[in-house]
Amino acid sequence: MRRLSSCLTRVHVVSLCAVIFFAGCILLTAWQEPFLVQRVFIAGLMLCTFGALLFLFARFATALLVGGALFVALKFISVLKLRYLDSQLMPSDFIYYVRTSLVDTLRHYPHLYTLGIGLCVILPPLLWLVWRWDWRVLGRLQPRVAAGVRIGGIALSALAFWLCMMPTGLFAQVHSRNVWEKLSDDAQLTNFFVNFRDSDVQLPAMTSDAVAEQAWGATAAGTPGVAHASYPDIVQVLEESTFDPSIYTACNVPQCRVKMFQPDARTRAHGVLRVHTFGGGTWVSEFAALTGMPQDIFGPGGMYAPYVLAPKVHDALALQLRRLGYQTIGIYPTEASFINGSNAYQAYGFDHLYGARELGLEEWEESDAQMFAAAKRLYDKLKKPGQPVFVMILTLNQHGPHDDDPMSELRAPYRNLLRGLSPGAALNFDTYLSRLHDSDVAMRGLEHDFLDRPEPTVLMHFGDHQPSFGGQIRKLQRRLPVALQSYHDYLTYYMLKSNFVGAPIPNYPMLDIAFLPSMVLQAAGVPTDPYFSAATELRTRCNGLYDDCAVPGLLESYHAWTIGRLHVYQ
Repeated sequence: MRRLSSCLTRVHVVSLCAVIFFAGCILLTAWQEPFLVQRVFIAGLMLCTFGALLFLFARFATALLVGGALFVALKFISVLKLRYLDSQLMPSDFIYYVRTSLVDTLRHYPHLYTLGIGLCVILPPLLWLVWRWDWRVLGRLQPRVAAGVRIGGIALSALAFWLCMMPTGLFAQVHSRNVWEKLSDDAQLTNFFVNFRDSDVQLPAMTSDAVAEQAWGATAAGTPGVAHASYPDIVQVLEESTFDPSIYTACNVPQCRVKMFQPDARTRAHGVLRVHTFGGGTWVSEFAALTGMPQDIFGPGGMYAPYVLAPKVHDALALQLRRLGYQTIGIYPTEASFINGSNAYQAYGFDHLYGARELGLEEWEESDAQMFAAAKRLYDKLKKPGQPVFVMILTLNQHGPHDDDPMSELRAPYRNLLRGLSPGAALNFDTYLSRLHDSDVAMRGLEHDFLDRPEPTVLMHFGDHQPSFGGQIRKLQRRLPVALQSYHDYLTYYMLKSNFVGAPIPNYPMLDIAFLPSMVLQAAGVPTDPYFSAATELRTRCNGLYDDCAVPGLLESYHAWTIGRLHVYQ
């Protein structure tokens, strides 16, 4: 009797401690989410996980210990990533870091080694003790009955987990936020689990290989370049939230006609750029401008391009230029790791992505002039005789909001500049024009640094998306051709220049952002591989359009050729 009493007491103590531990895990994980619905969501997932483990192990305390520890470990990893790498934890990180940079990351943070070793030393004996003294919940059942109960219990727990993860189910509110919110708020565990469904990638429709061969086989050999003494340097600038304001009816003052949008003797091509995101999502415009593929051909998961698409990219502008001997450099106004930037740019073919800290700048606060000056300093430092350089620069000068300061704090020329707008829209637009003036001046400085010199250089700058102006820009009237009116929320600009004479490049009524890489390569006169040769041909046949191409079946055969045959995405 004493032995039985001791045994029961030991089981009870272990079970009670496990319950307390699991409750503590809920407090450390689920209850750290910012909103109640998110807390209940994560707590529900934890209970479902506990249920599955309970029937898997058939031991009560072990299921609580392992289930709680899994979520605490996930929370711990997400906090570490946010602290050291300045971005949210995503499911794809377990592919990225295991495959590419886990060892390098740990090398920079040696205390993580200590923690890992400690966990490996402490957890196994602790689990063994709990397992030995645990309550065996199905111990009195016949083996066959117990096996059926375990299988059924695991299935029911998995079903409950699946129902929690349904975007239209009980936690639809958790799933319904936009991508920027999911990538930038404090709901770390919620965002991690929601991303499992959000980041599903769907390949675009494709024809048969035979049809693709017939349509695109002529591009298989690539295109030779123009004879050069040396390849030109290439500078590409993504101008955050920048568009030509003169297309808006209310913008009818001289400050609306800005030089950076107007062609001059050096202009090779310019015009209206069709992008695939509105109000945010710079990272998908980066993806398109560097890979030649708009993210939306991959379904909703394409919005997570730096996480889920970049690892599978096998051809891109920087990759092609690097094969030609270019040094490829990316320059970021944030930390290089922001929204998985470092890993994504490595996949795109960049030798290095320099973040704000490495550039000696204050992230999120840089003017265009500061970014361009840092780029020139870096170029002068890294430029090697005889080796061309490709520089990709991102700016933040026009990043929203545009109404964070009152009208009274704007410079006099831009204070109450536009008439006929609501006070909110007027403040946003006047602020935009004030910042645009600074960007215009900075762009002239960049042109002076790279075009007013004998070294052959190509300069491309473009807007990544329109700002939302707090949702008010959609209501503003525009002066657009009829053919472009349906795209009015997805139009920015592009400007392509060089300081040498090259072959003519066509202008289009509207150019898709996915064709910028082929435009840059054409302006530089460098050889193109089969992928970019096909991309140039698609641009010609579709008159600058991509997924709006009017030629029936052409896009499907193009995807069958580039993705199916050339494996540019695999």
